[in-house]
Amino acid sequence: MVLGRPGAPPARTRLPDAPHAAASMMKLSVLVALYRAGDAGTADLDAPVPVVNDFASALGSRYTADPGYDNEHAVWDRLGGTAPARWLARRMIAGSSNLATNLLLGVLGLPAVAAAWRAAGATGSVTGRGIGDLAAEAAGIRNTVTAADLARLLGGIAAGTVATAGSCAEMLDVLAAQEHRVDLAAGVPAGVPVAHKNGWITGVRHSAGVVLPGDAPPYVLAVCTTGCPDDGGACRLIARVSRLAYALRGSL
Repeated sequence: MVLGRPGAPPARTRLPDAPHAAASMMKLSVLVALYRAGDAGTADLDAPVPVVNDFASALGSRYTADPGYDNEHAVWDRLGGTAPARWLARRMIAGSSNLATNLLLGVLGLPAVAAAWRAAGATGSVTGRGIGDLAAEAAGIRNTVTAADLARLLGGIAAGTVATAGSCAEMLDVLAAQEHRVDLAAGVPAGVPVAHKNGWITGVRHSAGVVLPGDAPPYVLAVCTTGCPDDGGACRLIARVSRLAYALRGSL
């Protein structure tokens, strides 16, 4: 867990550098990489991207994604057509679309995502493969995050340091559209803006975001849990941590 102001040293931590399976938190690094590429002119966020289910494996072969292992189906509905990268980014974050993630990884390439982590100052997080790249996973290629790195990445977005000010503002808007609000956002009073992403697989539940209370400066909270067999319990734990963080908002 990491709690603090964007761009400042953490105010509270617990096991901040412990590595966790990334689950959908790796989508944050793809989001930042996409907007950085847009800033650099190496990607056009409004250009049509073919919506296919055929991807380059990190091992050099090909793989397909499983539509049954996806929380979002609006992108699958466009299979065989196209969609703008900007729209795919929003579905990747707000709906946690795995297909959108893999499509954007195809546009960007893994080195661009690694550069996004480096730009945030990450030290222990890696996006090594796409979602559903089972051969790469079996070969030991992992997607890994730490709470410290998630806080750095979100803090960099909030502070406008990982991309241009305009791109960072748009990324916050995308994160604020999050549709899965059962953990971090559940610990914040109704009406308080929260720009966040969460991720979950069996035994894993993470959430990280920027909270913007009206009576205190924004703060960043990243909570990672591994080993809890009850996802509902993990959600309640993160919500409790989020409530405690909100109570400290004026003294961070």
